[in-house]
Amino acid sequence: MDILTKLNIESFNQGISTGRHWLGSTGEHIHSYSPVDGQLIASVISCDKDGYEAVVAKAQEAFLEWRKWPAPKRGEVVRQVGDKLRENKDALGSLVSFEMGKSLQEGLGEVQEMIDICDFAVGLSRQLYGLTMHSERPGHRMYEQWHPLGITGIISAFNFPVAVWSWNAMLALVCGDVCIWKPSEKVPLCGIACQKIITEVFIENQVPDGVSNLVIGGRELGEWMSKDNRIPLISATGSTRMGKAVGAAVGERLGRSLLELGGNNAIIISGDADLDIALIGAVFGAVGTAGQRCTSTRRLIIHESVYDTIKNKLVNAYNQLRIGNPLDQHNHVGPLIDKDAVKMYLDATVVCKKEGGNFIVEPGVLEGIGFESGCYVKPCIAEVEPHFSIVHHETFAPILYIMKYRDIEEAISIQNNVPQGLSSSIMTLNFREAELFLSAEGSDCGIANVNIGTSGAEIGGAFGGEKETGGGRESGSDSWKAYMRRQTNTLNYSRNLPLAQGIKFDF
Repeated sequence: MDILTKLNIESFNQGISTGRHWLGSTGEHIHSYSPVDGQLIASVISCDKDGYEAVVAKAQEAFLEWRKWPAPKRGEVVRQVGDKLRENKDALGSLVSFEMGKSLQEGLGEVQEMIDICDFAVGLSRQLYGLTMHSERPGHRMYEQWHPLGITGIISAFNFPVAVWSWNAMLALVCGDVCIWKPSEKVPLCGIACQKIITEVFIENQVPDGVSNLVIGGRELGEWMSKDNRIPLISATGSTRMGKAVGAAVGERLGRSLLELGGNNAIIISGDADLDIALIGAVFGAVGTAGQRCTSTRRLIIHESVYDTIKNKLVNAYNQLRIGNPLDQHNHVGPLIDKDAVKMYLDATVVCKKEGGNFIVEPGVLEGIGFESGCYVKPCIAEVEPHFSIVHHETFAPILYIMKYRDIEEAISIQNNVPQGLSSSIMTLNFREAELFLSAEGSDCGIANVNIGTSGAEIGGAFGGEKETGGGRESGSDSWKAYMRRQTNTLNYSRNLPLAQGIKFDF
């Protein structure tokens, strides 16, 4: 493929890299099949235990040097990474689309997020601020500062093969940390492409070998990282089930975990909503990335006065969706990641029907020319009751549940009454409803929007959610603090040693 040639990817690839070196391994072969056409793209030799130990040792060694580099100098390296991503945007975005299955526009958009976080991190490299506090003791000064933490372990999911790594890695790098990245074994080639891109910049700037490391493998590799005392921070993105296992393993050794887990996101559509805006937000949120975003819209909570109108608009919009090869920019919806995802989609629709759900847009798997991979499904819509068990479960697929409400308090209660707490939205032109939704009595999610959908978060704000979403925060705002250790300092410049709280301890 031209894409692989442009990104310097071969048919067989090593899956362990310290940056300057690709290490040998006795690990099994991981074969990357495109959900677009079901064909083998390339294969990767996974990381074995010896390779993992070599990577961690090299990362420890590199950290001792990298933490000495001034933060603005580290930021300059990240700036060049952003420029290199700009040069490779079309090729990398196409690979993301082909290996993962999201539309080409979304693949290119994901690379743009990487570029944006590089820009953000460059500015951050001159803003790692501490505080100065007044001491109660005369002749003393108190302040706090932030120091690099060490190795940041990054475990990312298939649905954002490259962007989530960059959200973590670019911040960690300017903070003075080194990184070990385990991408999803479902999209290994995207990880290899990013490692090769960043390595070019690192070699040009004489960055120590081992600052940015790649290890490709399955669940066992993630367990090694989670249990490793040498890795003080594990940032993990994925299912709630996976996050609970990672959190328990990291917590047992008193390490830090930054968890970005499941979402069961809802849009409340008020009787006072702009229905045209509401429709666009709902449809994109539900079918974008074939419903495989953690911020995908799973539930529409619709006021009874506009319920039938919205329902009819949704059916009409879904009938116009074009499903097919995501590299064709005329298509709206691509495939699910693999046949396991298709099975979960079908199982969820069966459960929904058993509980009494009424599908107004029927589900199904597409077959025939163009759908040979068996991973293309129909985005569907079901009328449900809020208490249905399936409505409280996140299915990573384009299934949209719609339900009615009578007043805004009921709508907020329905929205909050699920285990997850990532993203939420209300469509309303009613000022009071909007303010209530954003208040402490409103949405219990980490992200709460008014008159935009649940997906499409900007990198400038902290990204993450509450409850079973894990509580972690990545990307913007002060998320950088997760990658550093805080130190409080007291400096005595007097000729005496007064003790705190007036304690006397004379000899």
